[in-house]
Amino acid sequence: MTRSTTRRKAAFAGALLAAVTLAVTACSSGSTNLPGSGSSSTSSADAVFSGAPVASADLIISGSTMEKIKKRGKLVVAEALDAPLLSQQDPTNPDSVTGFDADLAKLLAIYILGKPNVEIVPPASETREAMLQNGTVDVVFNTYTITEERAQQVDFAGPYFESGLAVAVKSDNKDITSSKDLDGKTVIVGANTPAVTEVPKIAPTATVTAFATDPAAVQALIQGRGDAYVQDYTLLASDAASEKQIKVVGQPFTKEPYGIGLKHGDSDFKSFVNDWLTKIQKGGQWGQAWKTTLGTVTDSDIPTPPKIGSVPGS
Repeated sequence: MTRSTTRRKAAFAGALLAAVTLAVTACSSGSTNLPGSGSSSTSSADAVFSGAPVASADLIISGSTMEKIKKRGKLVVAEALDAPLLSQQDPTNPDSVTGFDADLAKLLAIYILGKPNVEIVPPASETREAMLQNGTVDVVFNTYTITEERAQQVDFAGPYFESGLAVAVKSDNKDITSSKDLDGKTVIVGANTPAVTEVPKIAPTATVTAFATDPAAVQALIQGRGDAYVQDYTLLASDAASEKQIKVVGQPFTKEPYGIGLKHGDSDFKSFVNDWLTKIQKGGQWGQAWKTTLGTVTDSDIPTPPKIGSVPGS
């Protein structure tokens, strides 16, 4: 998990120390459009869930986690409720949770149950391993970066998405389309973030100027005190969802692989989830989930999903 994601999750955890759960039993086709959810919630849901695969009966192995979930009738997921474009609850319709992670969780529920029955348990960064180990949740969709250290406590399916440092510019900027265009430009970064050292590596002639907080950096970009802002992709996407004067360009130029957290040692379930990931990638549902969420604030095409099992710990 990135520094920015950790900060967001920590703040959220403070407000939700009590265990709060939310049952989501619809396709998030509520009437209110959240930032980045597309022009029509119903049409976005149709694009994502149309033709979603459903596991054949022989894949629901007797005595497996898949069978337990199917008998229960819902998939229990550790997932945020305050992460724009990833997993955000509609304040006017609490049963509606939208975003990339939220859509993938529903797609997994469809694969197991034939319908998107999901119960959400909001996690804190430091509780995710315990929630899997003690069976509080079946899976974690929570910008959960795969590391070898974490893989000693939990299993990871995926990676299902690759975040990392990316570039934001003003919405009317046509000159900078990716990190390759930063040389010779004034580049805003967050103080004490990886961008401080990474930008000079890819743009040796760029002028780097640091700001203490993300809001200050965004404001500086809007005011023209820099040509671009380099920060974690998911944080920039969230910024662009709420501030229409900026946009994300290109794809991340560093790698931070997000995995689906599973209980350690459950090899059957890991294989099952990885097979499902392959199917939604080939079937187009993964790309549509990205396009209708994170993709709404970037000029980039649908990215190529990371190769499953491609990073240590996966």
